[in-house]
Amino acid sequence: MPLREVCIMDVRMRFVADYMNEVDSMSGLCRAYGISRKTGYKYIRRYCEYGLDGLKDYSRAPRHHPNAVSVEIEAHILKSRSQHPRWGPRKLKAYLERHYPVVNWPAASTIGEILKRHGLVFPRRRNRKSPPYNQPFVDCNGANQVWCADFKGWFRTLDGQRCDPFTLSDAYSRYLLRCQVALRPDHQFVKPLFEAAFREYGLPVAIRTDNGSPFATTTLAGLSRLSIEWIKLGIRPERIRPGKPAENGRHERMHRTLKDETAKPPKSTLRVQQKAFDAFRQEYNHERPHESIDQQTPADLYQPSPRPYPAHMPEIEYPEEYIIRRVHPQGDLRWRGKQIYFSQTLAGEDVGFKQIDDRHYQIYFAHLKLAILDDYMGNIIRPKVTSIRKKKRND
Repeated sequence: MPLREVCIMDVRMRFVADYMNEVDSMSGLCRAYGISRKTGYKYIRRYCEYGLDGLKDYSRAPRHHPNAVSVEIEAHILKSRSQHPRWGPRKLKAYLERHYPVVNWPAASTIGEILKRHGLVFPRRRNRKSPPYNQPFVDCNGANQVWCADFKGWFRTLDGQRCDPFTLSDAYSRYLLRCQVALRPDHQFVKPLFEAAFREYGLPVAIRTDNGSPFATTTLAGLSRLSIEWIKLGIRPERIRPGKPAENGRHERMHRTLKDETAKPPKSTLRVQQKAFDAFRQEYNHERPHESIDQQTPADLYQPSPRPYPAHMPEIEYPEEYIIRRVHPQGDLRWRGKQIYFSQTLAGEDVGFKQIDDRHYQIYFAHLKLAILDDYMGNIIRPKVTSIRKKKRND
């Protein structure tokens, strides 16, 4: 026969019942139940004050913790959260330490518990993702080495107008150089935005974009009028692989924050939307701490480039052994008395021909290899482009 488990509450209830029915004296009852008289009187007192709940074990946790967050500090944390409703505990802690350094702010985990206690933390839906591709930024260890440019996905404002946000940032510091409503995502509109950024911040070493217009085309080497101007300024165009937005991951991550804080929901008009972009850019650069740069702000790391924007567009210079030809407005060029179609994108530009054997010439624009000229046949041999689908199948 199994032993009957003894419930401590049943024992305490029988002790109180025996005392109330005067079964024995307090001393006798305490000896019978194996407790001290002090404990016996405690049970009787708690039963008289709280009933059966008084016989339960009280929590041994201290009622007042010496390291508890004060009401004032908690209120300040909640106020900062209301001003920046999308910031997490680590970002809030870094922001508060920056603006109020004399205050001993609690740990980020404690701030997270405070936000959770007030219903300000919502669990995120986690998606399985492949690890980020970090090749585009392996050499990005200083300001103005790589700028990132892109168009945020378009949306319509409440009055029905299409909004194409153009963004330009420094990859190293995350400094947002431009965040501008684009009326048209084309060369005519984007060129002045780049020129204004060059005048204000100087020239970068490289600019990284996707393969869409106006940054790239399907012509030789993917050159566009915009990238041709960059090359003449000494800027190297860099393009991510098709279907690989993670290669421009830092800029894409900024886009997600931009959308959450300025376009959910969209503003009433393009003018009001631009004001929201301007306010976001000010906060993003000067107030918002970034975990990836040790909770500093982009403005702490960014410095303008020492390479100024020239007053006149420089021309491409080629080595003496190159044969120079200028591309005509129709996209053709003259070679040994013949008109050979080359590329209308390069109209008005000089290209260099370097002889590689008795029959062939390598054609350059600045340092870029564009194509090969077959001098016997008098035609241009374009480099073969292997499709990504075919390459994967071969791999």
